[in-house]
Amino acid sequence: MQENRIELLCADGVRLAGDWWLPVADAPVATVVINPATGVPARYYHYYARFLARHGFNVFTYDYRGIGQSRPADLRRVSYTWRQWGQQDFDAALRHVLDRDETGRVLVVGHSIGGFLPGYASKANCIAGLLSVGGQYGYWGDYQLSKRLPMAIKWHLLMPAITAALGYFPGKRLGWLEDLPKGVALGWGFQQGRAEQGLMTDESIEMRRGFAALTAPILAVSISDDPIATPKAINRAMAYYTGASIAKVHLSPADLGFDRVGHFNLFHARHEQGFWKSSLDWLREGSNPWPQRIYL
Repeated sequence: MQENRIELLCADGVRLAGDWWLPVADAPVATVVINPATGVPARYYHYYARFLARHGFNVFTYDYRGIGQSRPADLRRVSYTWRQWGQQDFDAALRHVLDRDETGRVLVVGHSIGGFLPGYASKANCIAGLLSVGGQYGYWGDYQLSKRLPMAIKWHLLMPAITAALGYFPGKRLGWLEDLPKGVALGWGFQQGRAEQGLMTDESIEMRRGFAALTAPILAVSISDDPIATPKAINRAMAYYTGASIAKVHLSPADLGFDRVGHFNLFHARHEQGFWKSSLDWLREGSNPWPQRIYL
């Protein structure tokens, strides 16, 4: 397996850090782009990227603007947003991968917001498949009912208040993920039930048209002890992909051989022989590894 660091140039001039993970023996079976969750650096997904490369995939990982290796010296001087992560950052990553791909199959593995962002990219119609793991956009009304109030206070009251005071969100210092640019933190904090909030009518129509352009199959995975990406949240996000065939599966930790999984755990190396290995079925052949867990 080979790792190669590269620099991406987005259409608006912002530069991002990315890494290629390449198999060294057999010809690759497909190329995979991994989209991180909010406030999670790309290095967290490098374990999974190495795993996929060992099983014959080209894999590209990258950090969104404002995060990890793509963070500017001073976050107070920028106001990056989720929409830019999709329209600019993922679009740049996808274009880079499409230019380099020799397999004819470019797939996306998206975690949390990373499972929703692909619809923003102008080249979304070139994606051959999307594995969305807990893919949603942080609407508080979809959080697990038993944890909704404390989570709403944390993410939708305290986070925007701290961000407004400091000009960025100091998540790392607080132990709440990585630091976030102001636009991302406030966009999440004030998120409503519609992802197109704040857009004019024409912009909203154009956004929905972009999501509808992704016609590849989607496998949307949720976990029963995940208080953020509940089936209600998954349904809300996946409803934007009106042109895709979508299979939604709801797993319990026991299905994966664990007592607890939650929102962030599936890309930890402990899942190599479980979730990771099962995900190969879908990435290689488009076969749902959990047909008994499908829901509508």
